[in-house]
Amino acid sequence: MGDPQYFSVKGGANPHTRNILGLKKRVDPDRARRQWHTMARTLLAHGAEVLVVEPHELLPGLVYPANAGFLYPREGIPAAWKVFHLANLLPSRAPERDVYRSFIRSLGFVTNEIEARFEGEADFFPAGAYMLFTHGPIERQRFVLTIGLPPWKRLYGFRSDDRAIGELGRIAAGAQILSLELCLEAHYHGDTVLCSFGPRREFVLAHMDGLTRQSGEELRNAFASNLVELQAADAALYAANSFQVEYQGKYYLFMPLGVGETLCQQIRERGVEPVLIDVSEFLAKGGGSIKCMILDLGPSADQPKGAEAASFRAQRSYGQLFEMES
Repeated sequence: MGDPQYFSVKGGANPHTRNILGLKKRVDPDRARRQWHTMARTLLAHGAEVLVVEPHELLPGLVYPANAGFLYPREGIPAAWKVFHLANLLPSRAPERDVYRSFIRSLGFVTNEIEARFEGEADFFPAGAYMLFTHGPIERQRFVLTIGLPPWKRLYGFRSDDRAIGELGRIAAGAQILSLELCLEAHYHGDTVLCSFGPRREFVLAHMDGLTRQSGEELRNAFASNLVELQAADAALYAANSFQVEYQGKYYLFMPLGVGETLCQQIRERGVEPVLIDVSEFLAKGGGSIKCMILDLGPSADQPKGAEAASFRAQRSYGQLFEMES
């Protein structure tokens, strides 16, 4: 997780970050910090290890580290065989790559750098037998004239180029990649539209309106009865931007506070318990929710074991950094 000390709207690079006039929103920093600490402590209470990326005043996007890249292969593979593939971020967030590279290497992982525009496990993640790759048209973000009030709108585009699939296919050789196209700028990453969960991540929450018609049909064909289609109200709360934790033989899905009881019951019926957390300041102002705020490095048992890596993990652990506040 990324330390929220400097969380703010700097670039205004998605529709949640600006008001109807296109002006950048202002963050309530105290509220954001309270929500962030509550989320971190709830993760800890469910057996997760929370490591904290150091804050940088000019890089407020570090609070959303899901964009940093992705680790592959994942579970059950010795750490020495794993590589962390650094994302090629939106230009306004590109300097974050240096921070993530240093952090990941200090944890003992080898790094590689993706060449195509691509934003990490926010757009490339496992679901059942597949690796899902989500993408959409890349735009130069700008204001354009339009008919209406106000007579302009902000053009945002998406974050991962479909041409990244060549690199991803070589990295995940042997995996079945399902390529899906996004179509709503407010849901600009795949992890705001889709969430895999369950013991084998075999179930998928899906905001179907966030996908093109063809991609929606391909998703239905791939997951059939394992697909849980989100209602509009839950999708707007970023219900798909959720994160699963296994703890003491049970599965928990961390979800944004406010999702409906019908959805919670659908998740319970699939053997997973919802845990609702208020991260509304991060969604309403920054356009990211629970999963956006987490970079998943897999089980602690699979992490590099060297002395330097262990020392760095201890230094950056939530308990070490915030024990006085805990």
